[in-house]
Amino acid sequence: MLKQIVVCAAFAVMTTGPVRAQATPPDSPEAKRIELLVNKAADLIEKQGTERVFPEMRKKGSEWYSGEVYVFAYDPDLTVILQPAFHQREGQHMAGEKDKNGKPFHDEFMKVVQTKGSGWVDYWVPKPGETQPSQNWSYVKAVKINGRTGVVGAGFYPK
Repeated sequence: MLKQIVVCAAFAVMTTGPVRAQATPPDSPEAKRIELLVNKAADLIEKQGTERVFPEMRKKGSEWYSGEVYVFAYDPDLTVILQPAFHQREGQHMAGEKDKNGKPFHDEFMKVVQTKGSGWVDYWVPKPGETQPSQNWSYVKAVKINGRTGVVGAGFYPK
């Protein structure tokens, strides 16, 4: 009898919990700011090219990299080409890397831009300067880099 109660309780917990993850971040001024920033960055990259734009985007305290918010970019093969907060990742191929929950979030960035053109992805990674993962929401957008579709994005850590 106790075994049946435990099984029923476990089943109830599994079936009444959230069925799927939230598709967009909480509606907030920060989320709106991130979308505007990414759209502006994508436009600038496509008009001026990465060689002219990325040096400015790497500057701490700039419009593109302030506090915990920074613009990042990947080439079509998911190699990091811009990552100012974790510059040592530039040049690294990130396909298949998973967050603390097993989500291959870099691959998810590319999937979103290939299927929707732009959108939100949530995942768990450490904030700049920290080692423990926190939830992050990143807005990503397709961008033409050397004639091929890459990813530009930025994210925030909800409070």
